[in-house]
Amino acid sequence: MMVMWGLALVLATVATTIVLQRKLTRGRGPEPDTIFWDAFAGLVVVVPAIVVPAVQWAPAGLVMLALTAATVAATLAAIRKVERIRAAEPRRRTGFADDATWHQALLTKWRTYELDPAFAIDFPAMSDVRVPETAALTQAMREAEHCKVTAGTDYRAAVERLAQALAAAERAAGVPAGTAGTPSAG
Repeated sequence: MMVMWGLALVLATVATTIVLQRKLTRGRGPEPDTIFWDAFAGLVVVVPAIVVPAVQWAPAGLVMLALTAATVAATLAAIRKVERIRAAEPRRRTGFADDATWHQALLTKWRTYELDPAFAIDFPAMSDVRVPETAALTQAMREAEHCKVTAGTDYRAAVERLAQALAAAERAAGVPAGTAGTPSAG
């Protein structure tokens, strides 16, 4: 019987803690007294889960109180850990959207040399990885893609290296300034 009350206590405590923590950190929402009602709803389960076992056996109340405190502490620690993991996600980095847009523009520019037949014929070195600058370009593309999705990497620096590698490959291939990235008509 005490196990059933303990399970109900843990589940209600976890749910109540998560809901209250969200409301207190992210805002209450449109209703002014939602925090009260959320706390009340949680206590409707938590209090009986402590009191009923304590009536049957007095030390059970202390055990249930300790279980409640441990559950609240563990839930808050888990919430903080999840928030740290989310904050470390690459897409949440400062300037990520700008870096991703720049990265995409560089890839679009490079794709012109691969997909436009006129550019492929005029500048074959842009597709030839035996050319050192083109090999460095493909390496820079791989690195930028890796940094885009990997926490703890410097995505902006990788995109800057990609831009430099693309410019170097274009110079090595003899691409005139202002020509790159302009697909031929028809």
